[in-house]
Amino acid sequence: MNEIPFRRRPIAILAALLVFLAACGDGSPGSSSSGQLDLASAVPAEFQAHASVGQVYVIDAQPGESLDLAMANGTVVQTAAADSQGSLIFPSVEPERHYFVASQSQGKLSASDAGVVMAVGDVPDQSFYAGQNIPAGYGYLETRDGTTLAINVYLPGPAENGPYPTVIEYSGYDPANPTSPQPSTAIATALGYAAVGVNMRGTGCSGGAFQYFEPLQSTDGYDAVETIAAQPWVLDNKVGMVGLSYPGISELFVAQLDPPHLESIAPLSVIADTYRGTLYPGGILNNGFAVGWAMDRQHDAMPGGQPWSQTRIDAGDQTCIANQKLKGQAPNLLEMINASKYYDPAIGDPIAPATFVGKINVPVFLAGAWQDEQVGPYFATMLDRFTGTDKLHFTMSNGGHTEPLSPTIFSRWIEFLSFYVAHKIPQFPASGKAVLAVLADQIFGVPSLEPDPDRFTNAPSFDAALAQFEAEPKVRILFENGTGSDVPGAPVPGFEQSFDAWPIPELQATPWYFAAGGRLDPNPPTSAGADSFVYDPSTSQLVTFDGSNSDDVWKASVPWNWRELNAGKAVAYATDPLAATLVMAGSGSVDLWIGSTAKDVDLQVTLSEIRPDGQETYVQSGWLRASHRKLDEQASTELRPVQTHLQADAADLPAGERVLARVELFPFAHVFRAGSRLRLSVEAPGADRPLWKFDALAASGQVTNTIERSATHPSRVVLPVVPNVTVPTPLAPCGSLRGQPCREYVELTNAPG
Repeated sequence: MNEIPFRRRPIAILAALLVFLAACGDGSPGSSSSGQLDLASAVPAEFQAHASVGQVYVIDAQPGESLDLAMANGTVVQTAAADSQGSLIFPSVEPERHYFVASQSQGKLSASDAGVVMAVGDVPDQSFYAGQNIPAGYGYLETRDGTTLAINVYLPGPAENGPYPTVIEYSGYDPANPTSPQPSTAIATALGYAAVGVNMRGTGCSGGAFQYFEPLQSTDGYDAVETIAAQPWVLDNKVGMVGLSYPGISELFVAQLDPPHLESIAPLSVIADTYRGTLYPGGILNNGFAVGWAMDRQHDAMPGGQPWSQTRIDAGDQTCIANQKLKGQAPNLLEMINASKYYDPAIGDPIAPATFVGKINVPVFLAGAWQDEQVGPYFATMLDRFTGTDKLHFTMSNGGHTEPLSPTIFSRWIEFLSFYVAHKIPQFPASGKAVLAVLADQIFGVPSLEPDPDRFTNAPSFDAALAQFEAEPKVRILFENGTGSDVPGAPVPGFEQSFDAWPIPELQATPWYFAAGGRLDPNPPTSAGADSFVYDPSTSQLVTFDGSNSDDVWKASVPWNWRELNAGKAVAYATDPLAATLVMAGSGSVDLWIGSTAKDVDLQVTLSEIRPDGQETYVQSGWLRASHRKLDEQASTELRPVQTHLQADAADLPAGERVLARVELFPFAHVFRAGSRLRLSVEAPGADRPLWKFDALAASGQVTNTIERSATHPSRVVLPVVPNVTVPTPLAPCGSLRGQPCREYVELTNAPG
């Protein structure tokens, strides 16, 4: 590996990231060791050792060979055995020190000079990036530790006809696949941008071993940004980042490191907190989508695990072949997931974008959906943490994972890229209409989709148009998406509303209390009362999507199967018919005074609308394992309870007592019209989400949960009412709201407690 000059960039989260490395490692069988080696007497090893960021990796050792990681003075700090491919990664290595890897096999000492281990903030000199020549088509770029990443470059024309506005899509899927670009790359290319797909280390034909958002994935992304930006075909030697879902999330991790030639990011359908938002909502393992996604990444991280990479291996791509060597060092993600039943800040904070998005200082376009069937809507809880820039453009809507591709959001995405990457006044191109035609047919299942009208055609200059764009409110909410066209369920909103900030400053935390007869009452109870239900975890594996192809959940017409509540196994409370229309947007809190015959139970709360026509529409859910009820008092508000999920704070339910368990109702926006009724149900997890399932606690015998609704223990729901919003559209047809199944309302009689 060539010697790379480095310069220091201070990274505030460096300490946390290194603790993360120490806690997680990367799946290698390394262990702490002690001892002293006489490195001066060592002969050159046949294997190769390389220093990386917070780790040292070894290739071409003998399978099973015992290897020592030693400092320059010969002190051994770790010992481990090479895997079946002769590879090994030593994790959690203290940076800014010189290391060697040694072997004492066959009675002789041999060693390989690994070099100085880097910290996250050790950045190569700009000459390292400028010295790489990246042509159009498939190839590789080099990162600071010598690892090569597979890339595929799409140019709108010959390189010499540039420079071109350029975007990067970076993920562990297959963005470098030369025969099938990822969606954002394909769309950007169709719009006239140069687009570069980059595979994360340990995936596809990229070198290294895969680890879920380890620091190296962020530093690799930094290196990819700087290398691509240095190319002569890149406009202004600045790039943007684009992507939906995985590549959208990766943008947040890369942008926190402040690559100097990153111009903007446009993350779509992302997460805020791996643990709280998707993997362990409420402390309950999501063994549906979340675990399934992790297992897919585990498979893809195997040598030749992605079909396109195996094709290149079979065709003799020597770089791709060599880059498979370290893949056996990828950790077992399922073991890591199962070991994370409680929140560990040292592990969880570095992989929770909410903890670091304040470091992002470039313009941000972020969009997502309240009923996202994959990553969920928790992304909204971090929007107020983007404090590093005032160039923020957030759009939220009801619907699923692909909602940011809907025409109303897609049009603004094009505007954003025009302003911050292409540097020209936005105009929706003819190619964009062709893209919408493909999206309409393949994603949304509708005949056609129309973009929003161009908004800046009369601007006197680019600067004037940009000033107008940047003066707009930061938060845009699309209400009743699915009702704005002649095709029920098509991704067109009924109306929209903009706000200056999130949470919405005018928000009114409005409580309704559980009352006798299954009522929600705006007044607190004045007498004693309680209801009960039998805990039934058999619902935990039930979902609301009833199709054979999960992509069909994005269609205008969805085969929903939203089951009725089981009598005796849930409790439900509803308001009287509303005298006036209520608009809500934000998080909610369901404050339960609960007791149980079990030491611990899992809870799901679900908000819905009972319509005047006798139908019921799903709005949002929340979850909590009762033993995780301890609140982070500083982070919690009346509308948003935030649990610590720390093992030290876990507590069983005390026998014969009532305790307060506040359940976070995930963010949502919904219009409850005059004449409708609010409904709040409490039951075991499951049966209310399209793809999420739950590893719910088992019931030993019959477990009965009791919800008290008394003057001393007033259970309630607190909801985010937004005043002074004009609702121009009538009640939507049942089932037309995207992501929100509708069913015939069946009243539930609560069992007495």
